[in-house]
Order: sequence, then C-alpha cells, then structure tokens
Amino acid sequence: MKRKAHGQVRRSQVITTYGPGALIDLPQESAIVAGLDEWPPAHKLEAIDEPRLARKLQVVTGVATVQLLAPPPVSSDPGAAPTGIGAWRFPEWFIVQAADAQEGTAHTRSRRLVHRKALDDKHRFEGRDVVATRFVRGCPRGHVDDLDWRGFVHRRGSDCPRTRALWLDEQGTTGDLTDLVVRCECGATRRLSDASMIEINPLGPCRGARPWLGRDTHEDCSQPSRLLVRTASNAWFPQVLSVLSIPERGAAVETVVRELWDDLQIVNDATGLAFIKGKPKVASALARFDDDEILAAIGKAKGGGAGSERSVKEIELEAILAAPEGFGDDVPVNPDFHARRLPDAMWRRSQRTVGVEAVIQLHRLREVVALAGFTRFEAVTPDIHGEYETDVERAAIALEPSWFPAVENRGEGVFLRLRTGAVDAWQQRPAVRNRLDGLVKGHSQWAQRRKSARHFPGGPYVLLHTVAPADPVARHAVRLSGQFAAGTDLCGGGPLRPAHLHGQPGRGGDARRTRAAGAPHRRAPHAGAGSGRALLERPHLRRACAGQRHDRSVPARRRVPRLRAGGRDLLRNAQ
Repeated sequence: MKRKAHGQVRRSQVITTYGPGALIDLPQESAIVAGLDEWPPAHKLEAIDEPRLARKLQVVTGVATVQLLAPPPVSSDPGAAPTGIGAWRFPEWFIVQAADAQEGTAHTRSRRLVHRKALDDKHRFEGRDVVATRFVRGCPRGHVDDLDWRGFVHRRGSDCPRTRALWLDEQGTTGDLTDLVVRCECGATRRLSDASMIEINPLGPCRGARPWLGRDTHEDCSQPSRLLVRTASNAWFPQVLSVLSIPERGAAVETVVRELWDDLQIVNDATGLAFIKGKPKVASALARFDDDEILAAIGKAKGGGAGSERSVKEIELEAILAAPEGFGDDVPVNPDFHARRLPDAMWRRSQRTVGVEAVIQLHRLREVVALAGFTRFEAVTPDIHGEYETDVERAAIALEPSWFPAVENRGEGVFLRLRTGAVDAWQQRPAVRNRLDGLVKGHSQWAQRRKSARHFPGGPYVLLHTVAPADPVARHAVRLSGQFAAGTDLCGGGPLRPAHLHGQPGRGGDARRTRAAGAPHRRAPHAGAGSGRALLERPHLRRACAGQRHDRSVPARRRVPRLRAGGRDLLRNAQ
C-alpha cells in the first residue's frame, strides 16, 4: 500500500532549517524531525564525494569513518514508492480548539489542556478538534521535552490527583505570556510568564530527553529546563560545515606516496628519490609532482602526519589566489572548480579600482554543506576560518552516526582581491579606528559572556561584512563561503589579504554572467560599494556583531524529500 507523505521540504532545508531534532508544523500534525536512524538506509542514498569535508567532520565529531549522503529526493515517477525522512509526533500535550463556555468569563477564554492519551481515534477530545501546544521545554544542549503542566501549576509540591482537568486561560488578546494562566480543577493557578524566569527554575531540571532519536533515548543533563516556543527562531540552530571543492595537490601527492610506500619508505633525500625513480612504475606515478612535494609528503608520512591541519578557508583562499591568468575563450576543464585571473587591461581603467589588486573570475564553483549537529537557544557558529571551537557541545543527530546528511550547491562568481596597503590606510582613519575600538569592546563582552576564546576577527573582516549587505550582488558572497577576510598565519606568515567574492548561485555553474564582467565592451566591473575606492571610502561601518557569522548555504535548486509519513509506523509517537 502506498503511503502519502505528511509534508515536503527542500533538500537544502534538511541541512539548514529542518534537520534531525528540528520542530516542524505539518499540514495536519506537529512533529519533530527524526534522527538519521529513521531515514532510508545508507545504501539507498546518493553519496557525495568531498574528502576535505569528510576529514573535517572526523575531527569535529570524533567519528572514525565518515560518509556524506544526500537526503532522499522526491521521485519524478508518479508510480514509484514514496521515499523520505521520518518524523515523530511532538509534543504530546494539546489544547482544545473550542473554548469551554462553562469555565470562561466575559474577559477570559478557557481551553482544556489534554494529553495525547486522552484523544480518540480521530485525534479529537470529546468530539472537538485539538492543536498541539506551542510551549515545550528544552536546554542549550539540544534536549527538548513536553512541559510538566501539572508540576508547573502545582509548583511541584502537591498531591493533587492526576485525573483533575487542566485549563489554559487567556486573559487578553495578545498571546503574551503574562496573559496566559495555567489552571487546575483543584483551584491551583500559575501565570505562564513564571516559566520564563530561569533563576527560580520553575520547570525543573532537564531530563535529557531526545525524542527525535526515538523512545528511551534520554541522557544525563545537569542544566535547568527553559521555556521554549516551538515556532521560535531559537528552537533549532544547525551546526554546519562547508567547503568549496578545490583541487588538492598536496592530498594527491600524499595519496600516491601511500600507494608506493613499500618503495618510498627508504627515501631520505633527493639522491634517494632519484635512485628509486629508476623503477618505471615509481617514475610514472610521480611524474606530475615536483621532488620537493614528494619529499615533503614522504617526511609527513614518516612523521605520522604530525602537525595541525590547515583551516578550510586558508586552503580555499590559496587555491583561488593561485588561479592562472586567462580570458576570452578559456574553457573550464574542472566542473567543480575553475578560476582565472583577469588581465589588468580588461578591468583597470579608472581610479575607482585603485584599491583592487586582482579580479578573479570563478567560472565553476561547487560547495558541499553537511550537518554535524545542532543546539537550541544559543547558536554556535564557526570562526572566520570556518572552524568550530574544540569544546563545542552539540546534540547528536543519530544514536551512532556513521554518515552525515549533505547537499551540494553550484555557482559562479567574481573574486576581488584588495590591496593590503589600501586596507591598512583605511584602518588608520580616525573614524574607522573609533568604530573598531567600539566593536572590539563589544566582542570582548560577548566572548566573556559566552566564555569563548575566539579573538576579534579584525577590521578588514568587518569591512567586507559592511559592504556585502549594501551591495545586492555582494550579498551572495556570504552564501558562497566568500569571507576570506583578515586573519593571521597564511602560508607566508603575513596577514590574509582582504578579498571579496561576488557570487551567483546556480545549478549548472553557467559562467556567462561572470565572463561578461570582463568583456572588452563592458565597463570596469564594480558593484556599487564593491569597487576598490568606493569600498574603502565608506563613511561608516555597519552595526553588526563582528565576532559572529550566521552562515547559510545557497539554497539547492532541486525539490526534495517528503517527510516520511503515511502510517502510524512512520509518523509515530515518541513516547
């Protein structure tokens, strides 16, 4: 028997908005998206190949072997069996839609609070429709649970029988917590606004409930429960990792060295390498690499791969800046990454570009985004290098994860590299220094409050985030991993040079828009504030939190999974 889905979301939303543990309102149900254990088996999902992201997930999550798999798509075949992802019914407390005329007054609307077990087979209470309550409880570690309504109204100190009826009285029309009163048949009452007073711990300790992982999946938790509105923006914050697919020459030579290790393990210097290259098999495999690269890879293998891995953004920036010069009939050879630096004569035609050092056309870009976990109440974001702090706590998206959901986005763009001297001169302006001083103080207060060791990202980073929202084209920059802004410790030891990425998301990576920016009959490429001089001469900085980045991936173009549904065995009760 075919089973109809209860709802539908885009594949990219499974990573950024409605992933495991997210609370979702379906047309006829309220649910929590199930963990990966309730998704289709791994062998039925599309694998996404991105070694750099898989390695990063290994480090962040501690999972030894990581697979990247795409959420199941909606089949274009109307006769195909439906596929999708699971969901659990949540919460388990409901409000009767019709007001109780006998209990209400002229200024109060009284409605019964009932548990799921009190509903009939038609999901009604005494013939009346019900709707899931919008109030639940949770903690920053991702745990979420139903409110203990009886314990709350009786202040957890009463022996009132559990058979007594509960009501939610609305004493106004605003829906504000101060206008809502929980009332028991025994006469006990309590304003719901008390539930938001964390200092008195009105909801009790967190029970460590993880209903998205199924029944009996509680874990120990020492935090107090907090009131959570299911539809609020702080109910689910994804922790995503993303990388651009770039050719990794270093990884390629290391792979070849490992394959030839029986021969190369005796090599200690260039003389030994030249000797071992006398073997045709070795010489052929190493032909595309320089001797220095090979010796470095051999040394790394002998040292057990010691040393810290470079950050995501550092590798991506290095690949973009290494783009060779090209223009005109240049044909992309790599469908995932193809970049060419425009000749100066094609774009440097006025003083407007004095602050720009290079313009790089990104004909092909592929970004892979994966979900590692989530939090509630407080978002945890990566730093400007795309790295999470090592002590970050996140809620699990599976009981024993061996794979992580991921999507790929394709696009194109124009990368502007700014002159370091021009940016340094901009930072010395009195107005800029005063503004940066204020941002540094604000960042210090934020770091102290969050107990974070994250450093202030620097003036150039603030500059780029000031420009992007003001520029309709540059807004895409923050969606295509374009914040290659000021940091420290690039390969040469100096600061990262500020850069700006104008991104154009697209499914096929069509480079026609990008190529037109450098065509001879077009004017020099600029996008308002994105041009060199205009960018550096902005009169003020945007009032934004310079220490944070709310990274959202480019929406995928394809339609996506149906929330797996249809029968009681698919959209189930968590308890």
